[in-house]
Amino acid sequence: MAIDKNSNGFTFIFAIIMVVIVGAALSIAAMALKEPQNENVKREKMRDILSAMQVKAEMSEAPGLFSKYVKSRIILSADGSVKSEKSGDIDAKDENDPFNLDIQKQYKEKLPETENLFPLYVCENEGKTFYVIPMVGTGLWGPIWGYLALESDYKTVFGASFDHKSETPGLGAEIKTEFFTKQFPGEQILDESGNYIGITVVKGGAPADDKHGVDAITGGTITSKGVEEMLQRTLKVYADYFKKLG
Repeated sequence: MAIDKNSNGFTFIFAIIMVVIVGAALSIAAMALKEPQNENVKREKMRDILSAMQVKAEMSEAPGLFSKYVKSRIILSADGSVKSEKSGDIDAKDENDPFNLDIQKQYKEKLPETENLFPLYVCENEGKTFYVIPMVGTGLWGPIWGYLALESDYKTVFGASFDHKSETPGLGAEIKTEFFTKQFPGEQILDESGNYIGITVVKGGAPADDKHGVDAITGGTITSKGVEEMLQRTLKVYADYFKKLG
């Protein structure tokens, strides 16, 4: 029997077949690309952690340098107590590995503060110990995040790195540039009595002798305030943990 290619039935069946074929092709492509994409995300995260402790790394170098400098990975509870600790190779399937903790997802879910978990990376470079703290917050147009490295006194900043999803180029997006991050080394999160004070991001500029403040981005007030909120909220948890150590 001849097929009427001009009939509605033929058109309908042809459309269904094409949808199935295209859908299957897209699904296969997505599965094939998933592993490389996950690997790129992993390497970018390693690179950002290393950048906070002022170790520059290309994406291809990140895994080797991460293994060299990061000696242990810790998950803290909101009260500053240790929930789990890992060292050695990262197991992508291990939910208790701090590296696999998705703090951006946790932040979006707006869990009660007491239910949040906080990863910490203990690093060594040239005989010195550094503590790298991941952070996540909200800028003007979307998520912002960063890493802050503290020295072994548990209060002095050694380095910082920040990034964003969609902040305005030339304004809020400047948080990821050296122009902004170079202000952080030498800043302190505790006062002279050992009390937590954090780091503020000051519109109009922080005083030159202020050990707890950096200059805000000109024209990026909301993004700068987002960075300040992220710093103040997150660092307090780690300050509680460091107080138990020291």
